[in-house]
Amino acid sequence: MAQTMRLLVVTESLGTGGTESHLIRLLPLLAQRGVDVAVFCMTERGSRAAELERAGVKMLAARERSGRPGSLLRDPAHAAAAGFKLHRLMRRFRPDIVQFYLPGPYLVGAPVALISRVPVKIMSRRSLSRYQRNWPAVARIERFLHGRMDAVTGNSRAVVSELAAEGIPDAKLRLIYNGIDIAPSLDRSEARRALGLKDDVLVGVMVANLIPYKGHQDLIEGLARVAKQLPPGWRVLLAGRDEGLRRGLEALASERGIAEHVVFLGERSDVSRLLAAADFALLTSHEEGFSNVVLEGMAAGLPMIVTGVGGNAEAVLDGTTGFVVPPNDPKAIGDAALRFAGDPALRTSLGDAGRKRVADHFSTEACLNAHLELYRMLLAR
Repeated sequence: MAQTMRLLVVTESLGTGGTESHLIRLLPLLAQRGVDVAVFCMTERGSRAAELERAGVKMLAARERSGRPGSLLRDPAHAAAAGFKLHRLMRRFRPDIVQFYLPGPYLVGAPVALISRVPVKIMSRRSLSRYQRNWPAVARIERFLHGRMDAVTGNSRAVVSELAAEGIPDAKLRLIYNGIDIAPSLDRSEARRALGLKDDVLVGVMVANLIPYKGHQDLIEGLARVAKQLPPGWRVLLAGRDEGLRRGLEALASERGIAEHVVFLGERSDVSRLLAAADFALLTSHEEGFSNVVLEGMAAGLPMIVTGVGGNAEAVLDGTTGFVVPPNDPKAIGDAALRFAGDPALRTSLGDAGRKRVADHFSTEACLNAHLELYRMLLAR
């Protein structure tokens, strides 16, 4: 009988975000395939950790609640303590494979894995490397660690290209797209009633934490430009954790005269309901790796408006499943929204094409199989 494969995933926390959603989809499926999976969170467990525990995934964390998720690199004392706990876990769990997500866990965890002599080490990057601009030392350390990894994965061609430019040879690089299942559509009228929306109003939705690079200001400015041409009562729903921008964005919407049309919902756990209630979805980022929320919108049958950064244009085909517009361009965002507003048939056509594209190219099964193939190949080597 073959020995059970032991996988240890090291990440920041399991709250809300693209990496978290990816892990919550993927890891239970790996466990179902017989992989012994454990997760170590270097900042805190996070609000969604229990979802993985219910699926049979072991969950451990440096702290139950840190109060400062995502602050690993700014807290050397906590980073050292987390690294020590990770070392003890590696000695106890004895993983065959350790896989690092996000810069902090990679920078702290990879040296621990090297010291612990873990057989296979994988780094998975899920965003572009703009963070290195503010952390020059991080860029140097990452390049040093890259050479000691057995494989490095990226979730878009844009990310993989950056990794290649950092000196990772093709033999170590893998492109593995995010995966998502096509779920049955929720009832649109019921979803709208739950959100207090009328059936006949035009509704857009953007799911993105209120972070500067997500481009909320561009979105508001773009909508303001075309507000008088949009149908009466239109709404755009903004769902996401406030990282300190909400008050300023609300003030901007008020200054532009569209405060009643732009609805800030805060952090939400019912994203599927928001998508079911919408007529189109947006992501106006200045940078991305490969966004889960874009796939979720397409899987829900929504036509998309996305900026042409990172992997957005790899998911959304311009003019076929939505519109790809330049980043930092409020006019282009507003014009695209106006096109959707005036053409319900176009929305339906592009939305149906997007749903089919997710099923054909970005399924959870494809993502799962790509990971299993990589793990088996590396262990066999």
